[in-house]
Amino acid sequence: MIDKSRLEGKAAALDITLSGAQLDLLDRYAQLLVEYNQKVNLTAITNPEGIEDKHFVDSLLFARHPQVAGKMVDVGTGAGFPGVVAKIYKPELELTLMEPTGKRVEFLKYLCGQLGLTGVEFAKERAEEAARKQWREVFDVATARAVAALPVLSEYCLPLVKVGGIFLAMKGPDGEQELAAAHRAITLLGGGKGNITSALLPGGDQRCLIQIPKIAPTPGAYPRNGGKIAKKPL
Repeated sequence: MIDKSRLEGKAAALDITLSGAQLDLLDRYAQLLVEYNQKVNLTAITNPEGIEDKHFVDSLLFARHPQVAGKMVDVGTGAGFPGVVAKIYKPELELTLMEPTGKRVEFLKYLCGQLGLTGVEFAKERAEEAARKQWREVFDVATARAVAALPVLSEYCLPLVKVGGIFLAMKGPDGEQELAAAHRAITLLGGGKGNITSALLPGGDQRCLIQIPKIAPTPGAYPRNGGKIAKKPL
């Protein structure tokens, strides 16, 4: 499906080393994604190089971050990016894939079973509802990719992170502006000063990883319900 040697080279250019076994798993992931995508809408990107660059390399840039460790939740994971790729890269990760769409959750269960990945929890939940249940402030890391603008995303993710943990938001070239716009929300929700690291995907697209430490408990009033979060971002 994918060109494993090409992907290996792209990753190596970013100082990411992939084993033969990891490349095999990513190749199988791509096959399963394209096959399943014919019956369930998972991704608009189905050509091999697009999957390599915009799904796999993008997710690997996230996964190599040293704080991607311990117990992690991938919010609105969709087809499993970046969570499943991070699990392939760091098998010791305790991963929760959080996704409200049942058909996508079924794909994720099938995918992880086919890939032989263990230590994965599947949560068919909206993040703002999950944070009112057993998932509140239990994760070392929360992440999300292409889900919402940062003020909204912060209210989805920070309540899931325990104090001392981190929220890692995957964003495009406007990361600095998004971080500035989310300052009030981050502060209200218990987050600290954010940092940004940037990298270029093989095709030249810029990616920003916004890193927000959780320095205080999230007040009980948050997260609000999904309608309020969308209509009146913090």
